[in-house]
Amino acid sequence: MLLRYSKGARSERELLNLFHEKHFSVARAAGSGVNALSPDIIAAKNGKAFVFECKAWDKGSISIPNEKIESLLSWEKDGSMQAVVAWRMNNSGWFFIRPSDMTNTGKNHTVTKQAIMERGFTLDFFDKL
Repeated sequence: MLLRYSKGARSERELLNLFHEKHFSVARAAGSGVNALSPDIIAAKNGKAFVFECKAWDKGSISIPNEKIESLLSWEKDGSMQAVVAWRMNNSGWFFIRPSDMTNTGKNHTVTKQAIMERGFTLDFFDKL
């Protein structure tokens, strides 16, 4: 469990730095992996703001509990921010997808590698802001 937390925290810090390099104001939420109340990262630039749930996973898909997605969408609604799931894949970098583009299985929101590559977007999307 500690190894997985360490990998996740390291990946969150990596993404935080990537957004900082793109001149975003960024913050990483303390304890974001402990509860569903806060996003992992908040990033804002030029009047646009995003809240991210981050995953670093080498399997063929990721699943996020609906409770986490609902919290992310609450941030989107209450804070006028865009909710985004960020997935770091080894040797491929970061891919992003909106929760509405994921599959709701009843308990989780799930996306496969193939689906995020087809329906998602890369870090280059944020260069346009």
